[in-house]
Amino acid sequence: MGRSGNYLLFPGISHFGPSRAFVTRSGVFGFPRGCCRLRKTGPNLGAAMRRREFIGLLGGVVAAGSLAARAQNSDRMQLVGVLMNNAEDDAETKAQLEALLQTLQGLGWSESRNLRVHVRYAADRPDRYEVLAKELVALQPDVIFAYTTPIATVLRLESRTIPIVFAQVSDPVGSGVVASLARPGGNLTGLLLYEEGIAGKWVAMLKEIAPNLKRAALLANPKTTPYEYFARSAEAVAGPLAIELVPSLVESSADIERVIAAFAGPDRGLLVLPSGTTTLYRDMVIALAERYRLPSVYPFRFYVTAGGLMSYSTDLVDQSRKAAMYVDRILRGTKPAELPVQAPTKYLTTVNLKTAKALGLDVPPSLLVRADELIE
Repeated sequence: MGRSGNYLLFPGISHFGPSRAFVTRSGVFGFPRGCCRLRKTGPNLGAAMRRREFIGLLGGVVAAGSLAARAQNSDRMQLVGVLMNNAEDDAETKAQLEALLQTLQGLGWSESRNLRVHVRYAADRPDRYEVLAKELVALQPDVIFAYTTPIATVLRLESRTIPIVFAQVSDPVGSGVVASLARPGGNLTGLLLYEEGIAGKWVAMLKEIAPNLKRAALLANPKTTPYEYFARSAEAVAGPLAIELVPSLVESSADIERVIAAFAGPDRGLLVLPSGTTTLYRDMVIALAERYRLPSVYPFRFYVTAGGLMSYSTDLVDQSRKAAMYVDRILRGTKPAELPVQAPTKYLTTVNLKTAKALGLDVPPSLLVRADELIE
């Protein structure tokens, strides 16, 4: 297969004339004059054989047209919208966006050549989700990349046609984002943040490091996380361990300070659910847990590197990389409905030994041996 001017060239078939079929850059196929004159090859070849030969050539040209159109998708300027939950200056938000853009660049998408990216930041303000979603939809992008469950939900309501790839969505089926994980249907697909049983593992970790634990606060903003999705699995494990779970719902930094101060006490611990609010004010949450000497388990590693006690989590930056691969496939012609929602395949256990010592906790050998990372 070669390229000449505006055409892709293919050798003629033996029973056809020496001319060549062509596919234009717009993906339209045709035959130069004289291409399809059938040569007489003997009395045993009837009309049926000639039809089969013609259909064979036609099928090959159509397939070539499809390949040409696919290649053209990466040549023309494509528009991608991105809606982030947190603020533009948030370190984790920067890392996740950078991973998305770098992966796209590695897949052949360059902002100077064939890609234009429009990013919006909600800064953990649920009242901004709809406004920003409308802005992006109005641009009519080729794909929108959505972070977190509430943002994916809002975008689904704003457009049923623009392809949307999501990341950090915990309950896409229960939230109505997709019909099922295997067959998303509609115009959305992406990556599952956590499977439903994850909160039960967090409860078990708290009991493991604090055997006398009697009560645990479930800290989250129900407007930015599917609270019941996590609460169900947490309750299933807490009951047999004789732990009372206390819903601790927050929407602001003032709420966080008030709720943790009111809850603090002996034999108590903190289970921080994934939520835009708790992520935004993570330094405050960590400081309050230390002040009130509350053993705590967090949903992401970056809490622990900032001084939190421990986490059992997926890698959010890696989610951005994998989501970028879905964006690439959609830009090249794949429909979102054909791409199953990906579940996490790897979890990391991270423990901050310095924080454990400050809280007077002995990290049990069972937890030490499981840890992927120990911070000293």
